[in-house]
Amino acid sequence: MVKVKMLVQTRYNGELLRADKVYEVPEDTAKRWHQSRLAIIVEEQE
Repeated sequence: MVKVKMLVQTRYNGELLRADKVYEVPEDTAKRWHQSRLAIIVEEQE
């Protein structure tokens, strides 16, 4: 799991994720969102 800071508001798995808030998502999702400029990776957990 990776912590990301959202740049936009979106829905993910039926949950509303708001811009400028930090959420924990799977690593593959975090990388995809980062490439699409939906979120910034804040912290990677090992």
